[in-house]
Amino acid sequence: MSEPGGPDGEWRRLDGRTVLFSALVTAGVAGGAGLPALFGLLGGIPLWQALGWVLAGAVLLVAAATGADYVRWRRTRYRVGPERAELHTGLLLVKRRTLARERIRSVDLTAGVLLRVLGLVRVRIGTGEQTGGGESTLELDAVSRAEAERLRTHLLARTATPGADLSADGALAVLDPAWIRYAPLSFVAPLLGGAAAGAVMQVSEWFGARAEVIDWIWGRFRDTPLVWMIVVLAGAAIVTGVVGALGLWTEMWWNYRLEREPGGTLRVRRGLLTARSTSIEERRLRGVDLVEPLGVRLVGAARLDAVATGLVKDGEDEHADRRTLLPAVPRALADEVAARVLREPVAPTAASPLTPHPRAARGRRLRWALTGALLPALVLVLLGWGLTPVLVWIAAGWTAVAVPVSLLLALDAYRSLGHGIAGAYLLTRSGTVRRSTVALQRSGVIGWTVRQSVFQRRAGLITLTATTAAGAGAYDVRDAGEGEGLVFAAEAVPGVLEPFLRGGPG
Repeated sequence: MSEPGGPDGEWRRLDGRTVLFSALVTAGVAGGAGLPALFGLLGGIPLWQALGWVLAGAVLLVAAATGADYVRWRRTRYRVGPERAELHTGLLLVKRRTLARERIRSVDLTAGVLLRVLGLVRVRIGTGEQTGGGESTLELDAVSRAEAERLRTHLLARTATPGADLSADGALAVLDPAWIRYAPLSFVAPLLGGAAAGAVMQVSEWFGARAEVIDWIWGRFRDTPLVWMIVVLAGAAIVTGVVGALGLWTEMWWNYRLEREPGGTLRVRRGLLTARSTSIEERRLRGVDLVEPLGVRLVGAARLDAVATGLVKDGEDEHADRRTLLPAVPRALADEVAARVLREPVAPTAASPLTPHPRAARGRRLRWALTGALLPALVLVLLGWGLTPVLVWIAAGWTAVAVPVSLLLALDAYRSLGHGIAGAYLLTRSGTVRRSTVALQRSGVIGWTVRQSVFQRRAGLITLTATTAAGAGAYDVRDAGEGEGLVFAAEAVPGVLEPFLRGGPG
């Protein structure tokens, strides 16, 4: 085995400290599982006997896991040659995986707290292809930090694009701790509050104390009106969610840095406890997506995502958002960073005004909003006639709140609709709870899909979908005017929709 930094083409092993890492992780799992088991055994046998059983089980579990990981380490080899990267692993079922060097599009590094203490990093090498079974990735779990950086630099080494502005290399954005003020405005906060309440109930169940916890809570509110009890508990959940959202944001975005490396690679580094590094080749970048969730949009903020080929979600990383270039920041700063990322003097996402959509699109949204608000109320009323009048009162309360809120959201959704062309980019904007403004390279559009339902045909509307190999793969221009939408698509990507224009509107 060659040392990190040695010549390519030689077989290497993973770092030997991965066996120690496996042992420590299994010991932690055994301890977490053993504690509830210990309390469960105490009711029937003495403490020393229960402790002996739990410790014996923990030792066996740690020994078995460590032995299995040692065998994995001994049987795992990888090498990077001039033409391909290879990984061989397995004992009874030997797996050999190969990626052509020219197809490698990403080398992402991840290290949790324990891995960082041990000086190790997980490396994920991918081609960005949407294939099943992980055939498009090689995962090295784990190698030393120096070896991980060597692999990342070597595999992503590219010749700089001719004519590129090399002075634009370096930091494009760095962390401003003030950005944390946007964390409580996301939808994560209430979800974390509810999760915290559920966790309390679950832990109390493990220790057989759920009834005591419920009795304690009820004792605090025994003489409190039901409405005030609900308000206090909801407030406590919101405060807990806000604290959790602040902690989650700190863990995810601390040490954040977006930089352009020589050769044309965008690199995002972030993370407090778990360090993450994501690399995106500029030649795969097809645009940006300015995302404005409702909460942060109300205070003039937005986040920035990349629209690039190869950023698929698969396997264990299916919930990881590798597209995000910038967390929620002031909208003007998001536009400024978008311009730097795209090497444009002005961000396409800042182009205004976008072309508004016909009033018929507003009518469609108002009808959807009313239907969504009144249908549950109708169901409750029907059930109330057959079961209990209480459901009718609930339906009345639901209608009083849901109808005005739905109508306001529908009007906002209509105002958010828009499309346009800004230089080399086409723009499309839609959404209310999550408003998205996509700036997509016109040269990256490989086709258009034109959809028109029966109701859209009566209203003179169409939905255009720009098909691309990047990002989500398709971006909609929803409920545009029929003639105006076709003309826009033809101007944005010449040569595709001319047959429709000759025989159709416009």
